[in-house]
Amino acid sequence: MFYKVILGILIAGAFFFFLRWFERKSLYFPTRKIEITPQDIGLIYEDVYFYTEDGLKLHGWFIPSNSRKILIYCHGNGGNISHRIESIFLFHSMGLNVFIFDYRGYGRSRGITTEKGTILDALAAYKYVQKSGTEPDCIIIFGKSIGANVAIDIASTIEAGILIVESGFTSVMDVARDIYGVRPPDFLIQNKYNALDKIKKVTVPKLIIHSRNDEIVPLRHGERLFDAAKEPKEFFEIRGGHNDGFLITGEEYRIRIDDFIRRYIK
Repeated sequence: MFYKVILGILIAGAFFFFLRWFERKSLYFPTRKIEITPQDIGLIYEDVYFYTEDGLKLHGWFIPSNSRKILIYCHGNGGNISHRIESIFLFHSMGLNVFIFDYRGYGRSRGITTEKGTILDALAAYKYVQKSGTEPDCIIIFGKSIGANVAIDIASTIEAGILIVESGFTSVMDVARDIYGVRPPDFLIQNKYNALDKIKKVTVPKLIIHSRNDEIVPLRHGERLFDAAKEPKEFFEIRGGHNDGFLITGEEYRIRIDDFIRRYIK
């Protein structure tokens, strides 16, 4: 009987660790190699290293512009900052300073990726920008894909000018239901990214962007986030897939975001 109990505990423990491993492998797809830098597309930039509250060293890029406004870019769950060159160029072309960083475990940033970790990383990026003397009202928090959920989380706790999110999802549990047909119990999921609850606490103006053609995160996630958000808020439906929607939508994408920023940050 004793051995059966021990065996049961070992099997349960192994299953628990498998779930945690499978969850991380399904959520995060980091790469270490920096493929390209802003300099390669003609932009001046600065390599930035900064530290999180729990002592991890992170890496990012600061791309300056002649502006008081700065956009903090929270990227998605694949690759690293070097795979966001087109977005960096686009936001810089709007006359914005851009600060993009890698979460722990991505690019040159240390550590292992977790939900709590990505939130601490984004908060560290925000504090780094604040220390540069930037007024909170001039800070734009931008997040795409899982970065949208990170951006919503920190925007619910800090001062900023506006929040812009693209291709965000309501929660990991809801995404799992989309994929597997059943919503797993909360206690089985460690990395929840429950943006649907967090966005209710965000008071700054919000622009929520989503594509009807998104093949990874269905449009209804963006619509539910919009419905849950407080005013002032706007919804912008773009064209194209999860990763290339901003390119497919083209000039309309740039104009809409630029207009939103100009109306709320002078």
